[in-house]
Amino acid sequence: MPANTLNTSSVTDATETLPTLSPVPSDAEACLERALTLPTALEQLSPSTPSPQTALKTRTPKARQGAWSVFASTFVTIFLAELGDKTQVATLLMTAESQSPWIVFAGAGSALVATSLLGVLLGRWLASRISPKTLEKSAGVVLLFVSAMLVWDILH
Repeated sequence: MPANTLNTSSVTDATETLPTLSPVPSDAEACLERALTLPTALEQLSPSTPSPQTALKTRTPKARQGAWSVFASTFVTIFLAELGDKTQVATLLMTAESQSPWIVFAGAGSALVATSLLGVLLGRWLASRISPKTLEKSAGVVLLFVSAMLVWDILH
C-alpha cells in the first residue's frame, strides 16, 4: 500500500459503532424546545401538569411571545437589581484576592443559579396555594416593613 493512501475501512468500522447524534439546532426556539424536554425538578413536584414539550407544542405564537416577554423582563429586572449589590462586590473582591477569575465566576454563577432555583420553586409552591393578588399584597407589605426597618435604623 502506498504511503499516501488511507485505509478507510477501520474508520468506517469505528463510525458505525458510534451513536448518531442529532444536529445542533440553529435557532433559539429549537434550543428551548430541546431544553424543555429534559426532566426538571418542577415536573417532579407536580406530575399532573403536561410535559414542557407538550406545552410548548400546544402554545400559540402569541403565547410563545409571552414566554419570551417574561424571560426578557425577568432578565432585565434581575440584571439591574444585581448591579452594584453586595454579591457583585464580594465577587469582585474574591476575584482580586484569589487571582482565579474563572473559578470565582463558576462559583458565583452556580450560587446565583441555586438561589434563583429556590426562588422559583418557592414561588411556584406559593402560587399553587395563595392567589396571585394576595401574594402580591403580601410581598408589598414585607417590602414596606423592611424599608421601614431600614429607615428606623438610619434615624436611630
